[in-house]
Amino acid sequence: MIKFGEGNLRIPKFERPVYVVAGGMTDFRKRYPEKTTEELVLEAMNMALRENDLKVSQAEFVRMVNFCVYSQFADHFGDQLLAASKIHDALGFDPLGNIEVKTGGATGGSSVLAGALAVASGYASVVPVVGWERMDEVPTKQGNSYIASAACKNFESELGWMYASYYALMAQRYLHEYGVSRETLAKITIKNHHYARFSPYSQNPMELTLEEVMANKMVSDPLSFLECCVMSTGASVLILADEEMAWKLSDRPIRLKAICGGTHTLRTADRRDMELLRLPNEPEGLYKDREYDWPGFSSFLAARMAAYLAYNMAGIQDPVEELDLLETHDAFTISDIQTYEDIGLRPYGRGREFIESGEAYFGAKLPTNLSGGLLGTMHAVGATGIFQIVEILWQLQQKWAKFHAEPERWQRYGKTKPDDFENLQVDNPKRGAAVSHAGTGSHVTMAILEKE
Repeated sequence: MIKFGEGNLRIPKFERPVYVVAGGMTDFRKRYPEKTTEELVLEAMNMALRENDLKVSQAEFVRMVNFCVYSQFADHFGDQLLAASKIHDALGFDPLGNIEVKTGGATGGSSVLAGALAVASGYASVVPVVGWERMDEVPTKQGNSYIASAACKNFESELGWMYASYYALMAQRYLHEYGVSRETLAKITIKNHHYARFSPYSQNPMELTLEEVMANKMVSDPLSFLECCVMSTGASVLILADEEMAWKLSDRPIRLKAICGGTHTLRTADRRDMELLRLPNEPEGLYKDREYDWPGFSSFLAARMAAYLAYNMAGIQDPVEELDLLETHDAFTISDIQTYEDIGLRPYGRGREFIESGEAYFGAKLPTNLSGGLLGTMHAVGATGIFQIVEILWQLQQKWAKFHAEPERWQRYGKTKPDDFENLQVDNPKRGAAVSHAGTGSHVTMAILEKE
């Protein structure tokens, strides 16, 4: 059994405050043959610098940067090693130092963590975090096998080189342990595809009925096509800064109160039972009569670890009460409901209550994945964790409508704003969180942002 030492559970702290000042992205598509990767990244950077009400010119900003972090899941997709060097050059940041981060599906979140550490330590004062994925230069089947390589090739790969198969086994175990219906899982994808309809950046917006999801063709039982995330091409950018530079750059910088990470074994069969790590909102004795071992095959220790550290670092005692919006890594409907429990929105075994209660919807207590998430909007893997935090940033700055509602923005991507468009700006939000997740829970980060 794994046992934590005192040092393992030390709560992280930043030596200096870290702020998020701007974000940008492209739209996300299955294929983007008309633009090179460099052009996509430049487009996202231009949005961050020209459309976020910064107080300096783009040329002035470039002269303020002193470190860069790049986020790309797999060199295989673009067939280019050291792709970050090409992006760094294209953005005009040579000869500044940079690093490229790779932690599977959590690459975006881990990249923001790396950028935050550079600012918090005093190593840097202005850090662009830039993510992308070029998933359209290989056939979908080949792309699925590339992604599936982020699980253990000696064991999980025997399931068919496809993540849906890996998560289908988790789904079967979860449904067996807790008696959750497929209808509950279907409500997650219905919600997220619906919210994607109000984003000009979304790849897979649609209005679905429960009957349509339940009748949808299976990928791997019990997960249908509509319950699996999309493969995307696109880019996203986030600008981090220390306190002094943040206020020089923006009149509305947002504090990054915490960003923390957890990991777990790549091979799910190697995950040993242990004493359950309780979050601040979980009283002692809550799980004394728990029937199943933890984390088992239906929980993510990495997500619980990231949440434990982030909540304590940010001073969050009750996430449902103290957060105003949330972005989860909804790669599959099952991973979303597992995450509800891992980050303490409900006790283990009761994650269904979060979606069934209505609390996850716009206008309710903790609206979740108003961006459309990975199911409805995008999963250009290296860009995903960054995209989530950009969406949180715009909500906290109360700029959601600026970046989603203007008809000209829809026209930019060859789209028409829906006649029944709904403004998803949360009413005066103060705090938001984003969960970035890799593999079958091998790496997870959780970021908490707060408006001061």
